[in-house]
Amino acid sequence: MTNRVYIGVYGVGLGHASRMLMVAERLRAYGYDIAFSSFGDPVDYITMHGYRCSVVPEVEVGWNPLSGFNMKSSVMKIPENMVNFTRQVRVEMAGISRFRPDVVISDTRLSTLFASIMLGIPCIVVLNQIKLLLSPRLREFRVARLFEDMLGEFFAMLWGRGTMLMAPDLPPPYTISEQNLWHINNADGILEYLGFMLPRIALSDATIEKVARVLGVDGSDGTVVFVHISGPAETKHLIIRSILDGMDRIRDDRGMTVVVSEGRPKGDTTPRRIRNGWYFEWCPYRDELFALSRIIVMRGGHSTIAQAIQQGRPLICIPIENHSEQLGNARKVERLGIGRMLRERHLSAEQVYEAVYSMLNDYARYESSVMRVRSIAIRMNGVEEMVNRINAMLRSLPDAGHAV
Repeated sequence: MTNRVYIGVYGVGLGHASRMLMVAERLRAYGYDIAFSSFGDPVDYITMHGYRCSVVPEVEVGWNPLSGFNMKSSVMKIPENMVNFTRQVRVEMAGISRFRPDVVISDTRLSTLFASIMLGIPCIVVLNQIKLLLSPRLREFRVARLFEDMLGEFFAMLWGRGTMLMAPDLPPPYTISEQNLWHINNADGILEYLGFMLPRIALSDATIEKVARVLGVDGSDGTVVFVHISGPAETKHLIIRSILDGMDRIRDDRGMTVVVSEGRPKGDTTPRRIRNGWYFEWCPYRDELFALSRIIVMRGGHSTIAQAIQQGRPLICIPIENHSEQLGNARKVERLGIGRMLRERHLSAEQVYEAVYSMLNDYARYESSVMRVRSIAIRMNGVEEMVNRINAMLRSLPDAGHAV
């Protein structure tokens, strides 16, 4: 019988869905049958790639378009989230029972893990944050950091109940999500570093040149800045406006072209003209633009940072305000010397303008640093390693193809 894999994906941003779709494609090449579950934007993104995706109730924190992560709203959502988490587990149990998978993958979804445990099915856990960090303001207090550590140990105990616990990140000292993964006793000895889970895309010069012609950019003599903004829809608009205002100020002989992607699944793929470049609701040339660009401007999401490193591109991170995971990732980018961090609060067009130009004027230093980290990243293929683990697990199961 055909082996089946069920994948539960966290529903905020597209990074979780993107890496699991790569795993799904490789598994499908082996003849596996795949089903997903998620909520939010990833549902459209996954179905857009031709996979079935069950919709589960949303469990998410509160967001504010001005301040990013909102503690008050998040606290108020706790009762709703608790109810929805219970509903998630029920929906997952029903979906897993119907699909009859041999293996379950939980990408940062406790409900998927719990459902697989209750149904007696092996579950591989993939996540790049075990420790949930409080808002930067609260983290100034020692008692809050102690609470964080205790919560991290508690969640490590829960996640550790999976058959395997794996991080799609580089091993120390290059771990991007170090703030969320290091110094957790209950994860010692069980957390494995797979390397980045990214496509190894070999783009031909002809393909890159074709996109350059379509957008009227010169990737050899000109300077392309790719602005790739993802995350909750309510956090995007103000930052994109500030970036566009900053890019509007550019007046020099570098031949600067700015390409902005809003990252809206099922958005319009036809770009509209802006001063100095183009604006996409959904950019179909993401990989080509990573290759064409000199600098990538992004949030602080793990997957996008990883892709910039793999392409050897310095980056400017503008993490969601009060989003401690993204703030931690962005700070690690600065410590590694591969980019700069800007804070969203009170972000001005002048700051964006200055950051781009200061990096261009010191480009050799940033490029050297990012190529050093890239040399580590390209030696590790998280997608292939994940698929190899799944294949090995299925070969070890006595009744593969007959689960549940």
